[in-house]
Amino acid sequence: MNLVEPHIASLLGLHLPSRLALFLTVAFVFFLFRRDIRQKPNVTGALWLPLIWVLLMGSRSVAQWLQVFGFNTLGSVEEGSPLDAAVYLSLIIAGLCVLNKRRVELSEVVRNNGWVLVFLLYCFVAILWSDFPFVAFKRWIKVLGHPVMALILLTEPDPDEALVRLMKRSAYVLVTFSILAIKYLDIGRRFDEWTGFPVNVGITQSKNMLGCGCLVLGFFFVWYFLKTWRAEKSKARRDELRLLGCLLIMIAWLLRKSHAATATICLLIAIAVIFVVGRRWVNKKLIGTYVLVALAGLGAAELTFGLFDGVADLTGHQSTIMGRAELWRQCLALHTNPIFGVGFESFWLGDRLHLLHEGRPWQPNEAHNGYLETYLNLGLVGLFMLFALIIATFRKIRLDLFRNPDWGRFQLGFLAAIVFYNLTEASFKGLSLTWFVFFVIAMKYPIAEYEPVVQSSETDELEKERKLIYLPG
Repeated sequence: MNLVEPHIASLLGLHLPSRLALFLTVAFVFFLFRRDIRQKPNVTGALWLPLIWVLLMGSRSVAQWLQVFGFNTLGSVEEGSPLDAAVYLSLIIAGLCVLNKRRVELSEVVRNNGWVLVFLLYCFVAILWSDFPFVAFKRWIKVLGHPVMALILLTEPDPDEALVRLMKRSAYVLVTFSILAIKYLDIGRRFDEWTGFPVNVGITQSKNMLGCGCLVLGFFFVWYFLKTWRAEKSKARRDELRLLGCLLIMIAWLLRKSHAATATICLLIAIAVIFVVGRRWVNKKLIGTYVLVALAGLGAAELTFGLFDGVADLTGHQSTIMGRAELWRQCLALHTNPIFGVGFESFWLGDRLHLLHEGRPWQPNEAHNGYLETYLNLGLVGLFMLFALIIATFRKIRLDLFRNPDWGRFQLGFLAAIVFYNLTEASFKGLSLTWFVFFVIAMKYPIAEYEPVVQSSETDELEKERKLIYLPG
């Protein structure tokens, strides 16, 4: 682990020739993956499918990456990129083959994930009244990849370790190369569509995407750091804490450079939840009551003091909030079908898209509010089903707080983050990283028994502490 800290310092503080920085970054990522694989964790090769899925969501699509290198394979807004469609479809088909090989029973999936399937089925039915049914169908297929990849994680030999490895391997690439891009490459910086000022985007397409990745990875590693800290002292624990500490420093630097206020606030909310719920004086049987009281308090503060505007002023994002509010009013003024909406992910297509682009220097392709976005596409019926899915997920988490308190706190913290995140961003849709993690915490599947993978002698010490470091299933 001695190689880690000097490299962090070189990336965050020193200015190196770009080629040397690229070489050091690639070497650093190679070192981290080599370290990870040499430990021979109790995961299968199928974990590479969710990893590729996360890397594409957390950075850019294949077509967008090819465009960076001068190859234009992007299609129109309505048709999308055929190359991207082929890549995502291939990943989904490969995922379904893995689940079939593992003999995952559809009856078990239905029995344990009723509201998830009801919501997805309604989204499928909503394709029928879309103005662009084929486009909506292709987008629905992409969203189907979220539960498929989540089920691959849930059916791994050790699902909890699989999630840890997925997050760590994702961070090795997304975090490290985003720092490289911001400091040394042109793709890491662009002009903000809201203000026109230069912003940092890393290897993503926007500062909000970069902030979203920092929210997901940052919260996970804070939670995992606290879990590892409570393990019995050993060399393995010390090395793991050093690695996690370095990753957290890098994520904090990226979050600061992104100036993503929504992601920062939601990260703090999620961290506060895991700390508060972990206190002994908190009665977990009353967690539902606590949530209702907290929501009522926030509602009262908004009505009395204008809490939302106050937070926007505090973070310096009042102008973007005003722009969002104007966008919300214009979206509602289009008078979509209030009951069923315009069809699954079809609002930002055709004449509506051109109308909402007029007169705006920034070109919106979402409502910047997940609940409004759901209403516009799926109507009140879809919005009700989304709330029902969130409540069902909360009830699942409430049970996990008794059976598995640490994992339950992580789930509750992330659920709180995504609920608040969607007040100013729309991530209950498409290939959003937060939407994928939501499926991970919302879904469940009975753990099958697999033969354990043989561990290397170099990681015996860490593996003896598995029950302490990794959350038991």
